[in-house]
Amino acid sequence: MGAISAVRLALRSARAVAARPRLWPTAMALLLRFAPDRWWGRPPFAPLPPTDLLRFRSETMYGDPARTPSPEDLAVWLEWCRAQRSRRLHLPPADG
Repeated sequence: MGAISAVRLALRSARAVAARPRLWPTAMALLLRFAPDRWWGRPPFAPLPPTDLLRFRSETMYGDPARTPSPEDLAVWLEWCRAQRSRRLHLPPADG
C-alpha cells in the first residue's frame, strides 16, 4: 500500500470512526500506539501505521497481504479492542 492509498484509507476510516463517538478514545490510543517514531518528519506527514504492519494485519485478517481493510472492518476491530480493554480493566487480581 502506497502513501496515497494509506491516506485515502485513513480518511475513509476516520469517517467511519467519526460516526461512532464511543470509539474515539480507542481509535486515538491505537493510532498513537501504532504510529511510527518521528512520523512528522517524513511523507505523508501523518501518524499512519507502517506499511509492513498494515500488510501483516491484512494477511492475518483476510489471508491476503495486499487486501485493503474496509472502514467497517476497522470499526469492528476497534469495537473488539475497546471490549478487550474494558474486560482487562475488570478482571479480578491474579492469585500468585
